[in-house]
Amino acid sequence: MNTPRERWGSPLGFILATTGFSVGLGNIWRFPYLVGENGGGAFLLIYVLLALLIGIPLFTAEISLGRRAQATPLAGMRKLVGRSPFRLIGWLGAGAAFLIMAYYQLIMGWIAAYFIRAFTGGYRAGSVQAAAESFAAFTSRPGEVLAYTVPVMLLSGFIITRGLRRGIERAARLLIPVLFLSLVGLGIISLRFDGAWEGVRWYLAPDFSAIGPETWLAALGQAFYSIGVGMMGAFVFGSYLHTRKSNIPGSAATIVACDTIAAILAGLVMFPALFAFGLEPDQGAGLLFVTMTGLFGRLPAGEVAAAFFFFFVFIAGLTSGLALLEALAASAMDSLGWSRRRSLWAVVAMLLLAGVPLALGFGPWQAVRIGGRGLFEFADYVSGNIFLTVGGLAISLYVAAVWGFERFRTETNQGAGRLRVTAAWGPVMRFVVPVAVGIVVLAGLGLLG
Repeated sequence: MNTPRERWGSPLGFILATTGFSVGLGNIWRFPYLVGENGGGAFLLIYVLLALLIGIPLFTAEISLGRRAQATPLAGMRKLVGRSPFRLIGWLGAGAAFLIMAYYQLIMGWIAAYFIRAFTGGYRAGSVQAAAESFAAFTSRPGEVLAYTVPVMLLSGFIITRGLRRGIERAARLLIPVLFLSLVGLGIISLRFDGAWEGVRWYLAPDFSAIGPETWLAALGQAFYSIGVGMMGAFVFGSYLHTRKSNIPGSAATIVACDTIAAILAGLVMFPALFAFGLEPDQGAGLLFVTMTGLFGRLPAGEVAAAFFFFFVFIAGLTSGLALLEALAASAMDSLGWSRRRSLWAVVAMLLLAGVPLALGFGPWQAVRIGGRGLFEFADYVSGNIFLTVGGLAISLYVAAVWGFERFRTETNQGAGRLRVTAAWGPVMRFVVPVAVGIVVLAGLGLLG
């Protein structure tokens, strides 16, 4: 006898949990450093535009697919399309989720280590150069990194075993308000530094001369990464919705809006403080662990500030990690017929095993290269540039060419409120989204000059 499918306890629970999936390290770690590398306000303006024009339609489509299938992507796409090549949507999503979580767990281990060091007084904030050397030394010790990573995964696993309502939904109701309150609080503190408003002007005032093709590509790629298109999370969470009682367009718009607001607030936390202390904003991926750590070395009570900051970043990472873990565990449940506990702990064990070589890639296996990339970088490249973008393209083509816009519109508007899929969405779903995502796929594969 089939076990009844779990359901969200309320529409708010679905929105908060899915917001938690979207709002994560993509907002707090990746978005600010891309802003720093792409001219500040110009990148921000393009990102917001693409999140609205591309992010909302694709995210809506993925949630709607999940609700229609009433199953996770692997089993759900097999149910919807049989042996069609569009079954690859499920496999691409599973591959993206697994690879992202394989390295995401290590970043969570780094964050946990920095928080614990700051909280216990073992944190030594210094110059940016000293912070860079300390970070490199820490990540080169895979045993220590994994010692922090394993408890993070066990905590995540414990929450997931509680089930949908008592686990993910309850955690989201607690953590998402804390996350946004922390963002606002850190932003207020950052704005109080002398010279902070120069950073605000740089961040919010677009410099149109800085806009080029690479700016658009980076912004659309970030929208995919941050919102979570193609990672299975939206599909899986959509599959837990009641088939005729859920407002998909309104929920999707709310979630993307919350994700975008979180990214904007993260910039308002970092850039005013960086400008106030004369640090450069274009520090790349090291912005979180190197530049911000160097910043704390210049603050009174820097250890307290660091503890608060990394606790907030940990919450952001945890909410997204829970969603990815739920997506993978739920896929094992649907595809293999396993119990929630068995599926979850099997996935956790596989992820930890996959994380070992990625951790070694910063230490003893540092010389190992695949396509000129280290192991960690290679996992990031394959998941983000291939699985994620090709999966997003496949979803857009499925809606445009197989499901058909009118059927998509009718299905998605079941249970919708004031915000509905209208005829105006038609050209966007049929042409704009597939073309834009196709360009990102080609760029990600290095096929555009």
